[in-house]
Amino acid sequence: MKKNLTKITLTGAVALLSCVAFGCKGKSAESVGWKKGTPSATIIKEAAEAGKVGNWGLGNEYEILALLAKYNLPTNYLSQAFDMDGFDDNTIALASAMTYNELGLVQNSYDGGYKYGDSVGTIDMNDEGVAMMEDNIFTTKRFASENPNTVKAFLAASLKGWAAACANPEEAAEICYKYGSSVSADHQLHMAKEVKKLCETNTKGVKVSDYGAFDMEAMQQTLDIAKKYVKLSDGAAAEKFASFTLADIMDDSFIKAANAGDFGKPEKSSVKIQLKWLPQAQFMGYYVALDKGYYKDLGLDVTIIPGGGDIAETTAVYTGQVDFGVTWLTNLAVADAGGMDLLEVAQVYQKSGLVLVYKYKD
Repeated sequence: MKKNLTKITLTGAVALLSCVAFGCKGKSAESVGWKKGTPSATIIKEAAEAGKVGNWGLGNEYEILALLAKYNLPTNYLSQAFDMDGFDDNTIALASAMTYNELGLVQNSYDGGYKYGDSVGTIDMNDEGVAMMEDNIFTTKRFASENPNTVKAFLAASLKGWAAACANPEEAAEICYKYGSSVSADHQLHMAKEVKKLCETNTKGVKVSDYGAFDMEAMQQTLDIAKKYVKLSDGAAAEKFASFTLADIMDDSFIKAANAGDFGKPEKSSVKIQLKWLPQAQFMGYYVALDKGYYKDLGLDVTIIPGGGDIAETTAVYTGQVDFGVTWLTNLAVADAGGMDLLEVAQVYQKSGLVLVYKYKD
């Protein structure tokens, strides 16, 4: 069943233009889209002027806003549902998609797929220069200060798990599926292969060999975009957010020590990490580390808590329900502006996984 999408800001004239340019909802896929080779700037401009750009609005809309502003376009977008039905029925011409999730569903024919194959193109936030850093590892500043060896050991084991997962994504997908996958085995494998790319390639397309390392240029770009587009209603929080530097919200000393093996016995041996979403290969490094005993090898008993519940990962870490969490840099900075005092200690994804997907014409 197709789900209705709510337009954030659209005039009747723009809505009419949308039907003329792209076809109204229900029109055949063959009548919409762009010819192969059409410049990205043209696609973005035409879709934006027609009010046909979609996003979920849960934190990665800032990349979309920065992209639209780059081309001097109105920063309006359609509210996109958590499926690709709006893209499928032409309600959305440029739909947000994570490379490891929604894009795979659009392209592939496995369970839940839309079977478009190579008849779709993408606009990549990295190529457009508006990429923002996604999955990281964080804790509280207090926990890091009181349990430095625990933090270092947890990072060392987790990143060993990430290295193993990227070296063998097929095995990683099987492990994730075994631990209670939220998606099919085929989609899990697609995820693992795409997540590998996010961990091993930076925003400029250069290969990365140090898992979890901080790319300061990419981190600064993320913070700069967040400062420009995040709107906080609390005046004090907004002022604090505007004043942040990277040094206020991250510390690379733990990852450096972890990579060097420079740490002693963990102060706290039993720890929990809460993911940003449900069990899937988006988080394969932690499941591989758990399954292969990497945590136990360093004296840790680790419990992985799925996300997607009533309590956000930032709140869970702040309140001490878990010791570590996986979130995005922007989420962490917003939480810190509200007084949570969180600290990023590793940057797992080295590039943005967000693209805008569109249909080829003809």
